[in-house]
Amino acid sequence: MARPRKPLLSRDRIVEAAGALVDAEGLDAVSTRRLAAELGVSGPSLYNHFRNKDEILDAVADAVSVQVDLSMFEESDPRDWREALHDWALSYRAALAAHPHIVPVLARGPGRRPAGLRVADAVFGAMVGAGWPPAQATRIGALMRYFITGSALGSFAGGFVDDESAYDPADYPHLGQAHLLAERRREVDEGAFETGLRALLDGLAMQYGEYGPPGESVRRAPKRP
Repeated sequence: MARPRKPLLSRDRIVEAAGALVDAEGLDAVSTRRLAAELGVSGPSLYNHFRNKDEILDAVADAVSVQVDLSMFEESDPRDWREALHDWALSYRAALAAHPHIVPVLARGPGRRPAGLRVADAVFGAMVGAGWPPAQATRIGALMRYFITGSALGSFAGGFVDDESAYDPADYPHLGQAHLLAERRREVDEGAFETGLRALLDGLAMQYGEYGPPGESVRRAPKRP
């Protein structure tokens, strides 16, 4: 009987294995030796596809960027710029929340990553198309990335221990319920993100009038999501 053939090594297999390692153990778990062992190949064979570990992590980061919905920035989509930013931010944060360990790589910016550059292009193009000056559209893209990636770097609620005795009222008179935050982590963190996002969009909507009246297109008329 013929021996079963091993699947051919490919960029996709390497990225999938590296992504699984990052999700399970963090960035430091990824090395060419560890990946080779996970894939059942020799270490040098990885260099036929990637020059180094940083390139592998870039590819893992780009695989996460692919998961971000950009449909709201298409010309045929009826959402205005504010609704588009709101819905995109939720999709972007959801992708990062599913893969929190790769966030530090994504936070550095798109570099040469194709999917990351498509995200930047979509946001910038939609903002300019909605009437924002190019310089301000650039700032909007930057502040949205700061806000979204920053929110994904850690959990506010998860930073509080669930031990009630840690919050002595003599020392912390206002933290009597802090031990309950951890069990409400998702509710608190998602609520905080939505609150911040709406405040950010409110501020942008106030600035929008400074750049001239909107046109007839619904995409140019700022509305509250």
